Amino acid sequence: MVDYVIETYNLSKKYSNQLVVNSLNMHVEKGKIYGLLGKNGAGKTTTMCMLLNLTYPSSGEIFLFGKDPRNYSNEIYSNIGSIIETPGFYENLTAYENLKIISKLRGNYNPQNIRLVLEMVNLENTKSKKFKDFSLGMKQRLGIAAAIMHSPELLILDEPINGLDPFGIKEIRDLLKRLAHEFGITILISSHILSEIENIADVIGFMDNGILIEEISKDELYEKLNKFVEFEVSDVDLAVNILKDLGLNENIDFTYSDNGICLYSNIELRDKFNTLFVNAGIDVKKVNLCEENLEDFFTRFVSNN
Repeated sequence: MVDYVIETYNLSKKYSNQLVVNSLNMHVEKGKIYGLLGKNGAGKTTTMCMLLNLTYPSSGEIFLFGKDPRNYSNEIYSNIGSIIETPGFYENLTAYENLKIISKLRGNYNPQNIRLVLEMVNLENTKSKKFKDFSLGMKQRLGIAAAIMHSPELLILDEPINGLDPFGIKEIRDLLKRLAHEFGITILISSHILSEIENIADVIGFMDNGILIEEISKDELYEKLNKFVEFEVSDVDLAVNILKDLGLNENIDFTYSDNGICLYSNIELRDKFNTLFVNAGIDVKKVNLCEENLEDFFTRFVSNN
C-alpha cells in the first residue's frame, strides 16, 4: 500500500466568480519530490496555501499524513516546513543570528540544531556575513534552513528557484535532492520552469487553469515523450498541403513553423514523405529524427486537454 503524505479529493477554491483551483486530486508519496508544474496563474500557489491552512477551500478534502488537518491541526502543521513567499530576515544579522531569533520565537532554540541546519544548506561558513550581503541563492537556502529547523517530515516550497542564476538553481536543486534522499523529507515544490522540475522531481503534476491534468512519474514521462521527425523545407505551405491531402491533422499529426515541419505520427514513413516533398519540387534541406523535451510534452499535453 502506498503511503501518501498529501492527498486531496476534489479540492477547489473559488474567488468571486473565478474558479482558481478546480476539483484537484493530488497524491504525494512519502519520501518523494513532487513537482507541481504549471504556468503562472495555474493555481499552484493557491493549492499550497490551502494545504498549509493559509486559505480555506471552497470545497473538497485534504488529508496530510493520512489525517484530516481540521481535527489534528497542531500535530500536523508542526510537522511541515514551508516557503510560500520570499523569506523575511533581519538584514543586519548573520544567518546564525536570524535562525536563533526564529527558533526562540518558536520555543525550540537549540544552538546545535542551528549549526546542523546551516551545515545542511551549506551556510556554515558564512560566520559574520550579514543577510543583506547574501546572494539570492544564499537567501533562499537560509529560507529552507528556517523551514527545516524543526525537523519536519514535509517541505512545501512555492517557486524556490524563481529569479536565481544557474549556479543558484543548481545549489537549490542539489540541496532539495539531499534533503529528500538522505534525510527522507517529502518535498512538494512548484515551478513554472519546466527543465528544473524535470531535473529534480520524482513525480510531476501538470496543472493548468486550476486543473491538475495528470500526475506522472519521471520514468513514465520519459516513456511518453514523443519521437518526431523534423523536416527543414523550402516551401512549408506546400509541404503542409501534401500532409493534409494524405489525411494528417495539424496539431495532432504534425506542427509547422516558418521554415519547417515536425511530424509526430507515421514517422516510420519519413522516407516516403521526403520523396513526396522532393517530387513536388520542395527542397528538403534537413531531416532529423528527434525526441521532444519536457517543455514540448507539456505544451502538447495542455493543448490536447
